[in-house]
Amino acid sequence: MRQFALILTTLVLASCIKYHSPDRATWATHLRGASMSDMTDTARIAKRPVYLGAGGQLITSNSEKNPTADYGDKTANDNMAALQYMTRLEFTLYDALRKPGISVQRAGTDVVVILVRDAIMELNAPDISATGDDTLNIIAKILRQYNATFIEIAGYTDAMRDGDAARRMSLDMAERVAVYLAQHRINTARMFITGRGSARPIAAQDDIGRLMNRRVEIRLAPAR
Repeated sequence: MRQFALILTTLVLASCIKYHSPDRATWATHLRGASMSDMTDTARIAKRPVYLGAGGQLITSNSEKNPTADYGDKTANDNMAALQYMTRLEFTLYDALRKPGISVQRAGTDVVVILVRDAIMELNAPDISATGDDTLNIIAKILRQYNATFIEIAGYTDAMRDGDAARRMSLDMAERVAVYLAQHRINTARMFITGRGSARPIAAQDDIGRLMNRRVEIRLAPAR
């Protein structure tokens, strides 16, 4: 009984420890295997051998066996398997992430999770907040379950006069999220990390819009 109480106390204390991003000097080690680039079709094809060599899974080998998969056109069957897999992933993320400042969207076969900065990071410090810790932990659990996907983590800012500063800030956000996921057992060989500065705004550049434009987007693409 005393041993059980000790274990329970340890678990409670561990759950109360606030997450902090590790020292920046260690980020390269945490992100070894990740690609610091956009997740284009060409980049995914080039990364596929590295991804498989690092234990990456493909949808065709990860999905449940479809009784009709051995019949008809293989490409059509693979496309259908990918569509079904990504649809399940979309619904799982949507159900788990009903929180302010977070949305789940479909982009063709891909699924995109949009995380407004203030929903996952401290208001006045460049670090993951307690709410962000909870949110990213949920995402990490789902990504471990749906592990036959490539992951693009892209940071964005609102409009800034200094374009270089905007890119640095957006990359910092993206890398912090990527480091968090890497620390929570997400295979870095799946990752593409980029900072796009103030490109691709999703809202007007007014007070509310600027808060929405400061964001991290996690784009998930089927690995096949």
